[in-house]
Amino acid sequence: MKTVVETKTYNNFINNEWIASVSGEVITSINPANKEAIGYVQKSTEEELNQAVEAAHQAKKAWRKLGQAARGQLLFQTANILESRIDEIAETMTKEMGKTLPEAKGETARGIAILRYYAGEGMRKDGDVIPSTDKDALMFTKRTPLGVVGIITPWNFPVAIPIWKIAPALVYGNTVVFKPASEAAVTAAKVVECFAEAGFPEGVLNFVTGSGSVIGQGLIDHPKLNAITFTGSESVGQSVAKAAAARGIKFQLEMGGKNPVIVTKNANLDQAVNEVINGGFRSSGQKCTATSRVIVESEVYHEFKQKLVEASEKITVGNGLEEDVWMGPCASESQFNTFKNYIEIGKNEGARLIHGGEVLTGGEYDNGFFVQPAIFEEVSPDMTIAQEEIFGPVIALIRAANLEEAIELANNTKYGLSASIFTTDISSILEFIDEIEAGLVRINAESAGVELQAPFGGMKASSTGSREQGEAAKEFYTAIKTVFIKGS
Repeated sequence: MKTVVETKTYNNFINNEWIASVSGEVITSINPANKEAIGYVQKSTEEELNQAVEAAHQAKKAWRKLGQAARGQLLFQTANILESRIDEIAETMTKEMGKTLPEAKGETARGIAILRYYAGEGMRKDGDVIPSTDKDALMFTKRTPLGVVGIITPWNFPVAIPIWKIAPALVYGNTVVFKPASEAAVTAAKVVECFAEAGFPEGVLNFVTGSGSVIGQGLIDHPKLNAITFTGSESVGQSVAKAAAARGIKFQLEMGGKNPVIVTKNANLDQAVNEVINGGFRSSGQKCTATSRVIVESEVYHEFKQKLVEASEKITVGNGLEEDVWMGPCASESQFNTFKNYIEIGKNEGARLIHGGEVLTGGEYDNGFFVQPAIFEEVSPDMTIAQEEIFGPVIALIRAANLEEAIELANNTKYGLSASIFTTDISSILEFIDEIEAGLVRINAESAGVELQAPFGGMKASSTGSREQGEAAKEFYTAIKTVFIKGS
């Protein structure tokens, strides 16, 4: 039985109060399956942003002094509240950005697990004792929070990504100003409601919705901001980096990928096909770690291609709330148009479309942004569809003579987020691990996916080098003090 998602207006959350914008304007969140409004969020101004940053600034000292264990307990409470609302929030996510309900529930469950993981950080060490050359001295390190952290998140994972940024920021003693992508801001507002109900002190977590040009840029440029973490497009990420570097504040960026999968001549082809489809077409390909290029050794190319097309023909596309649907719509009209544009680019540059690629019409399809996932072959490495992140259900098949050439082709991109290989040969596995230029390396598994306790991040243009999730998050959200004590 499905829950009823109420269509209402959500306010900003500033200094523990739900406050409407002085603009009097709202942003409508649209269901990509039928173009119906599912809710409204504030089109905020600099006034609300300034209030949020000031609230976080005023709260940071008391929040730091509260202690890590107490901060962790509040995250435990938030996890329990989110768990009690998992069905409601998952359905909201499906209605707001299109992914199927099982995927939305899985993402929400991951958010709960992340909260509990970082709640446990409240009882773990925050420094190390270091031997001193002075026998009468004690020397140790201590982790200290950065202060006010700005968090800007995308629409494709509206529960997991905000939580994997907010949870470590808070448990390590920072206060937060959170700006979600407008396309998924209703889901984000419901997540913030869980934090609000958990009883965090005033000003610790603040939530402001609005345009990137006003709220996003205003947050980055704010003089009382101490750090910024951003997940989104490369172009916006570069502007974030420039602004943060100019002010000398800490910044963390995750900016997408063009993720390759290599299929060797001794791979389990049925396994490879299943994982490639999951990696390339789940969530309509709208993942930064989605499989985009599939590089296949010539000896098994035709067999793999046939199996991949046959499996793709079985994919059901429709409203993500329906039980028999495997892939939902594109998340927005913008993503829908981007998909169509890249299909035409691929054709015009000489790639051969061997499956899908069309807009679905008739019946419920006429009311939403539905497309058939696409597979291209005869793709050369310099083609646009082999170089640019599409962020849609498009796979480019590329032949390779051998593993050496396959790895060279896989690395032939400015991105380096994730990569995987399918093989039963241990030597190939070891060579791939050493030579591939990616921050996430997966063997006989889809390119998309990382466990919450493990570091996540990319190389090259995919990232600034820092890592999210797991213990690695501590490196970004804290600074190290070295303490030397000697008796008088």
